[in-house]
Amino acid sequence: MTPLPARRAETLRDLEAIGFENSFVRELPADPVSVNVPRQVANACYTRVTPTPVAAPRLLAWSDDLASYLGMKRPSGHAVEILAGNRVLPGMEPYAARYGGHQFGHWAGQLGDGRAITLAEMIAIDGSRQELQLKGAGLTPYSRTADGRAVLRSSLREFLCSEAMSWLGVPTTRALSLTATGEPVIRDMFYDGNPRPEPGAIVCRVAPSFVRFGNFQIFMANQENENLKKLADYVIRHHFASMSYVEWFHEVCRRTGALMADWMRLGFVHGVMNTDNLSILGLTIDYGPYGWLEGYDPMWTPNTTDAQGRRYRYGNQPYIAQWNLARLAEALMPLIPEVAALEEGLKLYVDTFQASWQRALAQKLGFAASSADDELVKQMFEALAEAETDFTIFFRSLAKVPLEGTEKEVLAAVSPAFYSEGERPKLVAWLRAYVERVRQEGVALHTRVERMNAANPKYVFRNYLAVQAIDAIEGGDASVLERLMKVLARPYDEQPAHDDLAARRPEWARHKAGCSALSCSS
Repeated sequence: MTPLPARRAETLRDLEAIGFENSFVRELPADPVSVNVPRQVANACYTRVTPTPVAAPRLLAWSDDLASYLGMKRPSGHAVEILAGNRVLPGMEPYAARYGGHQFGHWAGQLGDGRAITLAEMIAIDGSRQELQLKGAGLTPYSRTADGRAVLRSSLREFLCSEAMSWLGVPTTRALSLTATGEPVIRDMFYDGNPRPEPGAIVCRVAPSFVRFGNFQIFMANQENENLKKLADYVIRHHFASMSYVEWFHEVCRRTGALMADWMRLGFVHGVMNTDNLSILGLTIDYGPYGWLEGYDPMWTPNTTDAQGRRYRYGNQPYIAQWNLARLAEALMPLIPEVAALEEGLKLYVDTFQASWQRALAQKLGFAASSADDELVKQMFEALAEAETDFTIFFRSLAKVPLEGTEKEVLAAVSPAFYSEGERPKLVAWLRAYVERVRQEGVALHTRVERMNAANPKYVFRNYLAVQAIDAIEGGDASVLERLMKVLARPYDEQPAHDDLAARRPEWARHKAGCSALSCSS
């Protein structure tokens, strides 16, 4: 990463020197039972737990960008043990949160932080409160039949994608560090009866709050209305200043609508949009079997668990978010009994998503208007589906389409996005209509290119890039990960020395494990 300016570097603090706070623990009801074994928890927002120490913690990766925002120095020596859960500093009051959720459309009951432990809160340089959470830190009462650990494979994916999404301008939880544990973890990657030991790792995640829809659902399901009110009051007090319950729900709907437009504009597929995986702050949360559209396909899901029903496919994400918000609305009915007010929030979600999506499409196509022509957009997606066409590369290449070129020259401008040879009559027709529309706009070439390049990233964290980084770091080579971090920090810049990281998915990766689809354990 780019070195910090000297003045900023001088103000950074050692992790041990930070003053920690614990508003979630201090202001909300705790589990009265202190036994740390998997069990059903009642009448509580969280359970106090301590991370389970690991054998040989070693820092693998660090986000200088996030650390600078937090005002924190890169850790060394014993400080790394804090990021692995081996040390709990004075002022930290670690806990695992209790929540429930709908998984794949069905109520799953109690879920909770089964492998995540929040250490404490700290104040960032902008005055905001940020929580530090270790994912993979060991057993909690919510671990069910699991061990509370995480493998290097999934931890690296979460670490780097969290940061990549932030650099793309998407609201997200972030990741400060990736730490090896020095211990193996047994995982069955595809749930096919072939478990094997893998290197363990822990991610330190950062967000203003990790509260999700499911935190409220568990109280409604168990008729704990007093705790429901306490949690809602806490969230509003700290994150939605002075809003009424109705105003708060409407704002959650608005933020979620804007987030879905961000995912869709980038071709990002979350893969497991259960209600416990949607943030009450409108952040992207819980990076599991995610993926990026390569060949455009609205039916694509990266989640092998979802391969048959495709509930969480790319094209269904806006609907699923609305469905999840409806489940949140049901959970909030003891606080908001006016059904009409809840329905207004759901309508606001739809209106926000549609307006944000239309605006994003106009920006991606280089138009000055706040929305693109519906028919032009419809024909574009039909043309993209005509033959396997890379989503990210296609939109980035559109800025290079010549307005006075021949049909062959126009098609050649977007040909780097093609995964196969062959005729593309729908795309040729669409490009002809698109060029005519751009001419009508009358925008100067350099203005159009700048506008489109600011909306269409050249670099995204494709799954095959993740696999390459994972393979390298498991072999002791961190350079692949470090290079990716450097390049993904500027996703909209050309960076011609790194063109290979913007290329189509190579053919070897089409069916390779981890490159095309992953399981929920990934």
